[in-house]
Amino acid sequence: MPLNKRFTLTQYLIQERRRFPGASGDFNALILDVALACKAIARAVAFGELGGMLGNHDADAGGAVNVQGETQKKLDVISNRYFTVMNEWGGHLAGMASEEMDAPYQIPGEHPRGKYLLVFDPLDGSSNIDVNVSVGSIFSILRAPQAVADSGRDVVEADFFQPGTEQVAAGYALYGPTTMLVLSVGNGAVGFTLDPNLGEFMLTHPHLQVPADTQEFAINASNSRFWEPPVKRYVDECLAGKTGPRGKDFNMRWIASMVAEAHRILMRGGVFLYPRDSKDAAKPGRLRLLYEANPIGFIMEQAGGRASTGIVPMLGVQPTGLHQRIGLVFGSKNEVERIERYHAEPIRVELNNPLFAERSLFRV
Repeated sequence: MPLNKRFTLTQYLIQERRRFPGASGDFNALILDVALACKAIARAVAFGELGGMLGNHDADAGGAVNVQGETQKKLDVISNRYFTVMNEWGGHLAGMASEEMDAPYQIPGEHPRGKYLLVFDPLDGSSNIDVNVSVGSIFSILRAPQAVADSGRDVVEADFFQPGTEQVAAGYALYGPTTMLVLSVGNGAVGFTLDPNLGEFMLTHPHLQVPADTQEFAINASNSRFWEPPVKRYVDECLAGKTGPRGKDFNMRWIASMVAEAHRILMRGGVFLYPRDSKDAAKPGRLRLLYEANPIGFIMEQAGGRASTGIVPMLGVQPTGLHQRIGLVFGSKNEVERIERYHAEPIRVELNNPLFAERSLFRV
């Protein structure tokens, strides 16, 4: 690409369509509608308190809780509305699903229906909004089952139960110092920066690649008492630094915004862990499979990284619920594979004999 020429998102999609004739105009139009929703959210986020956007969603002044049991922020609700309104009318979708909605979203009867499904987290990391830390939107595009496309019937939850390998596109928007859109249509991962003068996403990162090795990891250390032994082993080895078994120092990061974590890893490498733990036995993980783990995993693997549950590849997991939770590890390939090896190895039990401990068996 010439240095004096930057493709817009539209031009990039046209180029990809020429390269892969199977890509349809409907598909490109759907991506552009998603991008438009992200632009609208970016504008709302930028206004912050000036636009009355901060704080919790009132819901008759009693507060509002979504299907996840999480308190909704005003921007959660607004962002969800942008996604649905800007994508329901074009005739590209058979239905949608969102973190903020209990059931699938049906395309209104006055609009035509299409052959794709859109799943999304409209505002990831929204707990950071009030302190002005980067947040984002995550989305995934699937093909609707043939029976849905042929009949035009309402979608049901099971229509969305497709493993991550079936995604035809995935991406996220990052609302930070600049607004960026990172996208994969199955041909690598690319990044666009929103030009505020033109109002267009411009291709600025045409070949995103995750380095195979890293010296950075991200995990919520406050949950360490609930970690499984393989995760604890991995973190302990990283923290041991040059004098430990890894023989090098690591830096630990934690932003509490997965989009921001993923973006940092795409830019310079690293590994992110939000593993299954014992904190809540009813939840086999914290992150949602369909609209968080799968799209981020797809992007990572398209950029040469790896995504895993810690035990098996993330994109091979068969979904069983619309809001199914799962443990997630992603980032630099060699580190993720190491974590998978630790899970596969027999648990090492280190015996601490109290007879030789500092205070012995007998306490006073």
